[in-house]
Amino acid sequence: MDRQKSLLAFLFATLLLDSIGFGIILPVMPQLIMEVTGQDLSRAAVYGGLLLFLYAAVQFFSAPLMGNLSDRYGRRRVLLLSLLAFGLDYLLMGWAPTFGWLVLGRMIAGCVSSTWSVANAAIADSFEPEHRAKQFALLGAAFGGGFIVGPVLGGFLGELGSRVPFYATAALALANALFGALYFPETLARERRRPFRWRRANPFGAFVQLRRYPMVGGLIVAWFFFLVAHHALPSTWSYFTMERFGWSESQIGYSLGFVGVLMMIVQAGLIRVVLDSYGPAVTAVLGLLGAMTSFAGYAFASQGWVIYLFLMLGATQGFLSPAVQGLMSARIPPDAQGELQGALGSVMSLATIISPLIMTNLFGYFTAASAPLYFPGAPYLLAFGLCVVSLLLFLPQLRRAGDAAGDSG
Repeated sequence: MDRQKSLLAFLFATLLLDSIGFGIILPVMPQLIMEVTGQDLSRAAVYGGLLLFLYAAVQFFSAPLMGNLSDRYGRRRVLLLSLLAFGLDYLLMGWAPTFGWLVLGRMIAGCVSSTWSVANAAIADSFEPEHRAKQFALLGAAFGGGFIVGPVLGGFLGELGSRVPFYATAALALANALFGALYFPETLARERRRPFRWRRANPFGAFVQLRRYPMVGGLIVAWFFFLVAHHALPSTWSYFTMERFGWSESQIGYSLGFVGVLMMIVQAGLIRVVLDSYGPAVTAVLGLLGAMTSFAGYAFASQGWVIYLFLMLGATQGFLSPAVQGLMSARIPPDAQGELQGALGSVMSLATIISPLIMTNLFGYFTAASAPLYFPGAPYLLAFGLCVVSLLLFLPQLRRAGDAAGDSG
C-alpha cells in the first residue's frame, strides 16, 4: 500500500506540473498567433484550430506506438521521453518568429506526447480493476489542479509579454522531466511485458485488437462523440470570452483557474462518493447530463457572470472519463493496458483533429463581419447536440456494464 501511495503521489505531481505548463499558455495563445500572423482575433481562432489539428493528427498515429512501446520497454522510459520533448517544444514556441515554427513545435510534441496514457497504464499496472476508476479520477484532479494555477499564472505573465508564459512552461516541463528521472519507479514487471509488433503499434491495429472486447469498442465510440463536444471549450474559450464579453487575458485566466478548482473538487472528492453510491455506469450518465446543460448555457449566456454558474454545472462532466476508463480497463488483460491507453489516446487525438477545426471555423463564421447571424456561442450549441448523440450511444453499453456487474456480484 505504501508503494501505491508513493506512486500516486508521484503521478499526481507529474501531471499537476504538466497541466500547469499547458494552462499557462492558454490566455496568451490568441495574442501570440495574432503577432506572428498579423491577423485579427476572428482569423486567429482559425489558426489556433489548425495548430490543435496538426498536434492531434500526429498524436493520433503516435499514441498507440508509445503505448505499445511502454508495454514492451516499461512505462518509465516512455514517460521521460515525453516530458523532455514537451520542454523543448515550449522553448521553440516561445522563440518562434513565424507561424511555421509554431506548427513545427506542435508536431514535434504530438510525436512523443504520452504523459496521460503512460500514467494511466501505470495505474492499471498497480491497482486492482475495481479501484482503478477512482485513481484515474485522481489523475484528472491533478489536471484540474494545474488549471487552477496555470491559466491564472499565464494571464499574469501574459501582461509581461505574449512569449513569457511559453518560457515559463518550458522550465516547468524540463523540471518535470528531471523530477521523473529521479523519482518515477517502473511499474510494469518484465514478466508482464510482451513483444513489440508494428501491426499493433498503430491506431488501426490497436482498434482491431480491442474489437475482441465488444463492450469496450461500443464505449469508445460513444466516448468519442463526447470528446468532440468537450473540445469545443479549450478550442474556443479564449476567443469566445474575448469576443462575447470583452474579457482580458487575466479574466480568461481567472475563469480557467475556476474550472481547475471545480475539477479538483469533482475528481479528487465528489466522484468517489458518486462511484461508491451509484457505480460507474450511472456516474457516466450523470457526467454527460452535466456536460449537456453547461454547453447549452454557454451558447446563450448574455452576461459574463452567468458563465460561472454553468461552469459549476459543467464540472460534473469530470465524472465521465474516469468511469468509462474504469469499465474498459477492467476488461483488458495486464499485458495490453498500455495498448488500451494508447488506443484511447488515439481516440482523444481523433476528436482533437476533428473538433478544433469545426469549432474554431464555426466561431469564425458566426463572428465575422459577413456572418448572416452573429452568434459566438454556435460551437457550444453544436457541442450540446453531440452530447445528446453520445448519451444515446452510451445507454445500451452502460446498461450492459451494469448487468455484467450485477451478474458478477
